[in-house]
Amino acid sequence: MAWLVSDARVLASAEVADTRRARRRGLLGRDHLDGALVIDKCRWIHTIGMQFPIDVAYLDDDGIVVKTMHMNRFRLGIPVWRASWVIEAEGGAFGRWGLRVGDEVELRHDESDGAGRSGDPDGAGGTDGADGPGGAAP
Repeated sequence: MAWLVSDARVLASAEVADTRRARRRGLLGRDHLDGALVIDKCRWIHTIGMQFPIDVAYLDDDGIVVKTMHMNRFRLGIPVWRASWVIEAEGGAFGRWGLRVGDEVELRHDESDGAGRSGDPDGAGGTDGADGPGGAAP
């Protein structure tokens, strides 16, 4: 299990889509999401085929939120070129969490999962520059 943390405050539990299959599936087939879904190496997402609206935060390599938006079902997002990873949550979650552009978010893993750090969701250090879709990519 992983956790999203900002200003020493836990925002939510987080699922990390860290395989090609998990990235393609995203939130498809779900009717809700407890916590958040983190997609590394991602600059755009879509909500085609999803069952509920979502909040989306685009973050840079340092874990700084560069853009947030609410997306209804069956929408295509526009690439956010400064982003290197994305946080998806149920619509309205960011308002409850107080998450805004400019906030720094860290993905922390439980001891058993390994150690992630701020702006590095997979703990591998950096990004390969991939800019394929998050969510449910073809």
